[in-house]
This record gives sequence, C-alpha cells and structure tokens, in this order.
Amino acid sequence: MKKNIYLLAMVFLPVFLSAQHTNILIDDNQFGYKPCEPSIIINPKNTDHMVAGAIINRYYYSTDGGENWSIGFLESPWGVWGDPSVVVDTAGAYYYFHLANPPVGVGSWIDRIISQKLDQPGGSWEQKTFMGLNGTKAQDKEWPVIDRSNNNIYVTWTQFDDYASYSPDDYSNIHFSKSTDAGQTWSEAMQINEVSGNCVDSDNTVEGAVPAVGPNGEIYVAWVGPAGLVFDRSLDEGETWLEEDIFITDVPGGWDYDIPGISRCNGLPITKCDLSGGEHHGTIYVNWSDQRNGMDDTDVWLVKSTNGGDTWTEPIRVNDDPPGSQQFFTWMDVDLATGYLWFVWYDRRNYDDNNTDVYMAVSRDGGETFHNFKVSESPFYPETGFNIFFGDYNNVSAFNNVIRPIWTRQDAGELSVWTALVDPYIVGFEENIPSLLSLEQNYPNPFKVSTKIAYKIMEPGDVSLSIYNLHGEKVVQLFENKYHFRGKFIESFNPADHGLPAGVYFFRLSTKNEVLKRTMVFVK
Repeated sequence: MKKNIYLLAMVFLPVFLSAQHTNILIDDNQFGYKPCEPSIIINPKNTDHMVAGAIINRYYYSTDGGENWSIGFLESPWGVWGDPSVVVDTAGAYYYFHLANPPVGVGSWIDRIISQKLDQPGGSWEQKTFMGLNGTKAQDKEWPVIDRSNNNIYVTWTQFDDYASYSPDDYSNIHFSKSTDAGQTWSEAMQINEVSGNCVDSDNTVEGAVPAVGPNGEIYVAWVGPAGLVFDRSLDEGETWLEEDIFITDVPGGWDYDIPGISRCNGLPITKCDLSGGEHHGTIYVNWSDQRNGMDDTDVWLVKSTNGGDTWTEPIRVNDDPPGSQQFFTWMDVDLATGYLWFVWYDRRNYDDNNTDVYMAVSRDGGETFHNFKVSESPFYPETGFNIFFGDYNNVSAFNNVIRPIWTRQDAGELSVWTALVDPYIVGFEENIPSLLSLEQNYPNPFKVSTKIAYKIMEPGDVSLSIYNLHGEKVVQLFENKYHFRGKFIESFNPADHGLPAGVYFFRLSTKNEVLKRTMVFVK
C-alpha cells in the first residue's frame, strides 16, 4: 500500500560566524509520538540519496544530499513500535527495521523484529517481513548490517524472556538472524552470547548489539552486560559463533546512567570495521560512553582490534575537553572509502548547566588521534520537567567524504530531528579559515511591511542575496553575483513588491566560498 508523502517544511535557524556546517531541520512534526531516536544512511551508489528514520514510525528521504527532506509514516500488519534503523544494500534498496506492536489477536507487544524494503527514495515500503518471533518474548534494540560482498543482511538484537521483569528466572540474550534473499525471508533466530543478562533493561541486561562485517565476510559484534563489554564473531556467515565471548573491557558505572535533563540515557556500544582498503583495512572499532571518571564526567570511548577481535587496545578517550563535563549518546561510522572514523555525541563542555551542543570528532589515523568540532549551530536545553524521551541513540553515516550526522533536540518541551552538511575539508582547520562574510538578523523581525538586511563584506568579490520559502524554493533573487567592495551594506526588502504572502522565509547571502542564512517572519 502506498503511503502519503508530506514535504517537510524547512526552517533554518541563524548561521553564526562560528558555524561551519549548515544545520538542516528534518522534522519538527509534533503529531503522534515526538520524533527521536533517529537513524540515517547514505547510499554509496549516489551520495545525494539518503534515507532516515525516527520514532515511532517516521521515515525521511532526501535526493539532494540532505538539504531538503520529505517525510512519510510507516505501517505494517504487525504495527510499528520504534527502534528505527536503516541500511542500504548493494542494489541501492533501503531497509527499515523496527519493533512490532501487533493488533489484538495478531501478536503481543514487541514480539518480533520487522523489516521493510524501499527500492528508491520517494517510492513505497512494500516488502514487509519479520524475524525473531518466539511466543510472547520481547525482541528489542535491533541493528542491521549489509555484507557488501554478497548482499546478505545480518541483524542482531536483544531478546527478553519478559521485558522489565525482575524475576531471577527471566533472562536477556543476544540473538542473530540473516537474510540471503534481500529481506524476503529470515533465518531462525539463534542465541550467540555466552553470559545472559537480566530483563530489567539496565546495566546487567545484555544490550547494544550492533553488527559489522569484516574484510573476508566475518561478522563482528560487541555488546555490554553483566560480563562487561564483550565481543563475538562468526567466520561462516553466522552459522557458528565463538563458544566463549571475548572480554574487551569493563564499563565502570554500567551502560545505563543518569544525565541531568534526560529522562533516561545509555552508553551502549557501536561496532564498526574498516573496509576501505587503506592502511587500517580490517581494523575493528567499538565506541561507547560511560562514567568511569564520575557521574559528572561522562566520556566517549573507543577501543580497536587489528587481529580480528582476539585482543583489544585500552580504552581511548575521544572527547578532548578538560575533565568534568558530560559527553553522551555517542555513535560512530567508518567511511568505507577513506577509512576515516566519524563520531557524533551530545556535549556540555561549554556550559555549567543543561545547555547541550552536538559535537563530532574525526580520526584520520585509525583511532590514534581525534579532532573534535561543534556541529550544532546553537545549543538546546533539555528540561527534566517535561519528562521527554530522547530515545537510545543518535546516528551518523559517512561515505566518500559525505558525512551526515542526525540528532534530536528539545526546545520548550518539543522535539525535532536535525542533520548537518558537514564539510570534511575544513574539519581540523576551522581556526585557520577566517569568515569573509557577516550577516546580521533582519530588522525589524517579525515585520509587517518591510525590513532591512545588513551584511558585511571583508574581501571584495561577487555576492548573491536571495529569499527562500519554507519548502526551500527560491522566491526572490534580490541580486546575483553582484560585485562588492569591502564594507557594510544594507538592503531593503518588501515582500509585497514580489507578491509574497505573510509567512516564514529565510534569506541567504552567498559567495563562491561561503553561505550564510537567517530566518525572518513576515506578518500582516
């Protein structure tokens, strides 16, 4: 069944001089469940094409590199209940995995993992299949990976005998299933962990199974639980696994920890493998966060293995700020074209309260050193009083120097989902690139008749100034490639002169090297 697709209104916040990476609003639709727990994937065959998902049944797609997004809502015969995760296969088809919420008489809450398939952005999610059904046991926190050598899909997740049970007779275990026919059918789920966890959905529950594929088709996966951070692998496409899980490191304070203003938070691990063919080809990485340095000093960590997971480095701290601030909800990806590691997380290094930025880091030397940079254009302030659920993760996708993080922010109790157009060629060199433009907020704003747009030019050259509507469509070109000497300039703008109705617009000042944008509101 085809779904209705809604073009998402794009609202751009001000771009300040310190912002090198344009932030893009993907979703602030407040109908139904508030959007959070986002996932994103870039298509390696066409990096302008990307798909994303968010709680509880939202999907998004972009065909212009993430500058504009459309939104749709998933359905399935077994319902949709969050934990969205998306991947793209070698044929360019997308898969969206999520939990179940079946109608009465069809099944029980989160009793299976559901897969839906999309042949191309803008199409319909037609193929709907599932895995892991095991009576009324709960199947939770799934994540998929594509084996790009044979197009197999591997999925790992946590099975709860009885979700949230405190009974010592109920256990959580890590399960695995695969598809060798592009998601049409799935193998019978099998347990791969050695040490079981409880069902409380906290530190002693086994969770965080994110699989990765190695250079020879190996399947790698790590998770955390009562045995600490542990690792398993299969060398035969998931048919057999290690009899004993390999211990990586302990996780002091556990994976379930408290962050002020966040209703619940975790530091679950992410496993990735370098398949770039470069110097670090085959290296396995595991990224997570914990509070080993104290409840007021959550940090982002990385370990790596260069021998298939037999041995691991000591934890390496990814965030480079002084001790004493919070970094949490981390995710990472490895660019399979360059071998670079890209991380994203929430960060409070710049504040003494709950104000929160989004930071990223890149490592270009196989996880030996990291460059941290702020990717959000403005902070947000999560407030506990709203009891807002942020989900369990943010996400990032990277391929061939196209990097798209995705995250949730909270403003006055409302959630929105964002990405950023990360410029990898300036990361690590931002402090050496002076801005040659300055764009002020229009005044007055909001305005009823006309407004003035002021800007400064620090180097002579051609400059363009244009107005866009909420759909990202150019509606007025005030001037294009107009030569400017150095100095400050003021441009008057009257929407009525151009036949524009009242509404929200944004104005864009650009040269061949820089783009600055700000939002303005025309009222009547």
